[in-house]
Amino acid sequence: MNTALLLSSISLPDLLGRLPGGIAQGIVWGVMALGLYITFRLLDIADLTVDGSFATGGAVTVMLILAGYPAYIAVIAAVLAGMLAGLCTGLLHTKLGIPAILAGILTQFALYSVNLAIMGMAANKSVNPNTNELLISMRNIPSAILTGGIIAAALVAVLYWYFGTEQGSAIRATGANLAMSRAQGINTDSMKLIGLSLSNGVVALSGGLMAQYQGFADVNMGRGAIVIGLAAVIIGEVLCDAVFRKGSQFYVRLGFVILGGVVYYIAMVIILWLRLDPNYFKLFTALIVAIFLAVPYLRAQAKSSFKLAAKQSKKEAHHA
Repeated sequence: MNTALLLSSISLPDLLGRLPGGIAQGIVWGVMALGLYITFRLLDIADLTVDGSFATGGAVTVMLILAGYPAYIAVIAAVLAGMLAGLCTGLLHTKLGIPAILAGILTQFALYSVNLAIMGMAANKSVNPNTNELLISMRNIPSAILTGGIIAAALVAVLYWYFGTEQGSAIRATGANLAMSRAQGINTDSMKLIGLSLSNGVVALSGGLMAQYQGFADVNMGRGAIVIGLAAVIIGEVLCDAVFRKGSQFYVRLGFVILGGVVYYIAMVIILWLRLDPNYFKLFTALIVAIFLAVPYLRAQAKSSFKLAAKQSKKEAHHA
């Protein structure tokens, strides 16, 4: 009986009505994933600062909007605050010799108190879209999708340009081969500082957009952000490799990271539509990330197995 009631409550129009909201949130989280991509893929650093800097971006944005500043000024300030957070992690790692993952944890831990202080020791602060002009809001989802898409496209273009410059190439080289980069005269510590700052600035931008979209900033809004960002990165990479089997341009991969965020949130919308318990969201996220992480490995294993079988059959045919 319960199953029959559940099936009767599920309707396709309901799912279609929820999808635009999922796409809007997916774009915002895709922006966050771009920041994570810089450290995770380009610098080869697992930076856990992002859980704190995402909330920092939201807190700074909301407080400045409430103080009467335009939303775009508030977002720029949020980016700068995020860059400072990333710089702190970088200094702990490069100047004090603390492993990168522990440096990120320390900064994230400290940012909880910093974010509370930014919001006047309140756990959350709301911003009313009726009295404040926001860049994006869930009150107008089509506009949120359009604005989010423009911001994401502009960010992809800027990152593509920057990582093609001499400094951007040095950051990529640092992540690709640290010892060789040092041998080539690259100051790898400086590259790590710049990369971590840039990464967390992008993450804070996403936090500022999300705070506007949902209408409030919360001190815990960044909890688990690194897992969502990682999911978007992995999904985007798998989809990109599936579409472009012979390789793709760097800007295409960046675009697919945004798409990964959208696909992830569409999956979450479907889970909600199926009336599954939202308390299992983190479990579903972990499963999604694990599945997409395993796809490249399983594909490589399958190819090697086919090659091995082909060689074996050739040997048997030759001996026969």
